[in-house]
Amino acid sequence: MKPAYRVRCIVPGVLLVAFVLSGPLPAAEYELTSPGRRLAVTVSVGDQILFSLHRASGILISPSPLSLSLRDRGRLGEKAEVVNVSRRTVRDILRPVVRVKSAEILDHGNDLRLDFAGGWALEVRAYDEGAAYRFLTDFEGRTVVESEEVRFDFPVDPRVWFPTEESFLTHSERLYEYGPLSGIPEGKMAHLPLLVEIPDGPRLAVTEAGLRDYPGLYLTGTSGTSLRGIFPAAAREENQTRDRTVEVTRRHDYLARTDGTRDFPWRIVVVADRDTELIESQLVYKLSPPRRIEDPSWIRPGKVAWDWWNALNLFGVDFAAGINTATYKYYIDFAARFGIEYIILDEGWSETTDLFKIHPDLDMEALLRHGREKNVGLILWVVWKTLDDQLEAALDRFAEWGVKGIKVDFMQRDDQDMVKYYWRVAREAAERRLLVDFHGSFKPAGLRRAYPNVLTREGVKGLENTKWSSMPDPEHDLILPFTRMLAGPMDYTPGAMINAGKKNFHASFERPMSLGTRCHQLALYVIFESPLQMLADSPSRYLREPECMEFLGPVPCVWDETRALEARVGDYALVARRSGEEWWVGALTDWNPRTLTLDFSFLDEGEWTAHIYADGPNAHRYAGDFEKRRRMIRPGDSIAVRLAPGGGWAARLVRR
Repeated sequence: MKPAYRVRCIVPGVLLVAFVLSGPLPAAEYELTSPGRRLAVTVSVGDQILFSLHRASGILISPSPLSLSLRDRGRLGEKAEVVNVSRRTVRDILRPVVRVKSAEILDHGNDLRLDFAGGWALEVRAYDEGAAYRFLTDFEGRTVVESEEVRFDFPVDPRVWFPTEESFLTHSERLYEYGPLSGIPEGKMAHLPLLVEIPDGPRLAVTEAGLRDYPGLYLTGTSGTSLRGIFPAAAREENQTRDRTVEVTRRHDYLARTDGTRDFPWRIVVVADRDTELIESQLVYKLSPPRRIEDPSWIRPGKVAWDWWNALNLFGVDFAAGINTATYKYYIDFAARFGIEYIILDEGWSETTDLFKIHPDLDMEALLRHGREKNVGLILWVVWKTLDDQLEAALDRFAEWGVKGIKVDFMQRDDQDMVKYYWRVAREAAERRLLVDFHGSFKPAGLRRAYPNVLTREGVKGLENTKWSSMPDPEHDLILPFTRMLAGPMDYTPGAMINAGKKNFHASFERPMSLGTRCHQLALYVIFESPLQMLADSPSRYLREPECMEFLGPVPCVWDETRALEARVGDYALVARRSGEEWWVGALTDWNPRTLTLDFSFLDEGEWTAHIYADGPNAHRYAGDFEKRRRMIRPGDSIAVRLAPGGGWAARLVRR
């Protein structure tokens, strides 16, 4: 073999480095730095395309191959020929219709596009907070995607928070395994986001955005220091095993049959030197497709009085509680009393297989009229397959009634057909001015920016699981803000008024409770994000807790500003959020008691009154013990936040 020699070709703004030798295709390297030069991406184009991520302190992701294989067009990325290189800077202020973290988002990144012979391109985006890439194609007609190669190779053996999945039929409600990446065997699969801990380095969160007409991405171990992408192939045959479960029994030998001209999902890596940066990250939103609703003024976030978790357990009333008109009028009256915007009629209001067969003890017209009189909207739970079968007729009926939204449940998949279903439901609901809450769902991946009527979704192991298991517990709660919540809002459904420690917890389907303290539950409303935030417990219990309702009634579910003050994955979080002129603060700990220092320097000048909810002196043995107190605060002040095992702390700050 002849010796290699390096050829440098200077193009404005681009450094191409080529190796000329007998054998492999000469390689060229294209580097892209983030605006603040915190991160750099290198794309190497030769026999294959390699993506790497690095910064001054070293390599974060080693050169890792990427490609897209199309039927009749071959493997995009193999011996590719660059025909054009373009660069631009993205700088914009995004103003979300639904302010999950903030009223404004600075979208500032540098962009590199490599156009290749054959009508396709690779786009790379570098932000100071992370990087992403995606394929773009420009082919006539339709195309078939046979496979996509996604791989992340690490120069060292990192530790990972790995939400293990057993199959592609999943609610994405998993616990996180924590350990070395090399200990994860080949084929063991996790959903996204997945969190990587570089030794003596940053955290890397891997996820995706712009998921449309394409299957969702999962990652598998390799028994080494790499993560490899895997996707559910397109469904060929299905079998409905229950009213709500449709299993794929046979799959095609391809991922997607799709438009030949399109952009594919972004593959995202968020880079965080401090764990607080994961809580504040909005990279998924920035890389999501723009709004498709022309007039979104009708979209109204809010809190919800929810019936299912508390099993319709009303007491101290003069009627028999259950799925009937009197019960739901009571929920409406409770919601109106505390300024709660919605109630949900969950499973049972209609037959699960027919949305036009209403429970005989429900007078829907009377309930809807009562809701209008009290300014409380109704949201209806539906099984996804039933809604799919009756979609336009059912949504027309709901809009005619004046229903405000739907809660769509049990999809349990994210192959191409199911991803298309999410988009179809979002579009059809928006045309009728209906909100959407997806349960039994996969993680957010861009739909909520395109259709902001999709306020929230599940895809998280939330409070409902305590009806039958000892999870989620406070430690799990302290993983979610850095993983699942990074992708977007999560309908965890907090608000339990029966609270227990490890020793006295027991699962009860009919009379459920939470693990951790009362103030842990209150703080979740500040730390966990959901613009359609549930009050999971019974109105009868909340009415016995007037001090807690002084917090839960007014606490916002959308925010103008978010400050993650202190945080460590799996251990604790201290977060301040502003809504209008008020600040709200929440703190959580795992099963370890701890004291955090809250510095109020984020406040504007002047005096503030802090309405504080803190773990009581006996919260370590009786988790429902809490203290409510007030104190005057100035911006230069700091206080000790003492947290019991599984504890929490919450405060509302009002200018004096």
